[in-house]
Amino acid sequence: MAQAAAVAKSPPPPRRRRGSATPRRLPYLLIAPAALMMLGFIAYPVISVFYYSLQHYNPTKPWRNGFAGLDNFVQAFTEDPLFWDTLAFSAKWVFVEVGLQLLFGLALALIVNQTFVGRAVGRALVFSPWAVSGVLTSVIWVLLYNSQTGITRYLADMGIGEYGTSWLSDTATVFPAAIVADLWRGVPFFAILILADLQSVSKDLYEAAEVDGASRLQQFLHITLPHLKDAIILSTLLRMVWEFNNVDLLYTLTGGGPAGETTTLPLYVANTSVEAHDFGYASALTTVAFVILLFCSVVYLRLSKFGGDNK
Repeated sequence: MAQAAAVAKSPPPPRRRRGSATPRRLPYLLIAPAALMMLGFIAYPVISVFYYSLQHYNPTKPWRNGFAGLDNFVQAFTEDPLFWDTLAFSAKWVFVEVGLQLLFGLALALIVNQTFVGRAVGRALVFSPWAVSGVLTSVIWVLLYNSQTGITRYLADMGIGEYGTSWLSDTATVFPAAIVADLWRGVPFFAILILADLQSVSKDLYEAAEVDGASRLQQFLHITLPHLKDAIILSTLLRMVWEFNNVDLLYTLTGGGPAGETTTLPLYVANTSVEAHDFGYASALTTVAFVILLFCSVVYLRLSKFGGDNK
């Protein structure tokens, strides 16, 4: 009886606590500082651009500042011919640059993917221009295009062209000259991404294709390209966005000249805000550029079926 009473009076065993909330929240607490920094450095500027796009804001003319509504957008689409000119040149610049960079980048990736003596050195030389900043790239090519000490001087010494010729100040040659300068830095980007994807292609596929009598061209079209589909789509999309927003190279190389021949929409935005101090109108142009990039990116991904079946 005493033992039964002792058992009856003994306290019940402690209940097992469910998982504490702290461990579940720990990952969110760890990423909170980075998330707050991103919110401050990315979200706030984006929201402020949208806000100022609806304002007349020019610090040099404070008496005109105030709510503008859609006036800035109406001005861009109906009253500003420079907007359409710069937008057209931006489309031309992106199409030519990205197309040539993809073509040469793919060729370089296929070359350095082969086995040959000094392949490591060759890869380092191919990829090294990508490590150079846009402004430094511009400075290098400004020196190369210098009419007194650059390429044109040596060509004139060989009897090709005339002394004092400047490719960057001639409307007939400035676009090809700028294209070549940006190709030098942009091609390695495609070569790096495509080469990384090429490394994952199984050699058994090529061996089986050779046994079946497939030529090199057939292997490239039916094995290599389908495998590279997603890498090509992603790299071209990223590069299209970057080339559309290209300011540093063109600003340092040509300043948008001569006669506005190389002024892209982002460069026009920079000139409008920094030189004209019209931050309201510049914000409206930036908003338009954002919408254009977003629309084109979504359409491009849908049409290309990114992430879908490669067959």
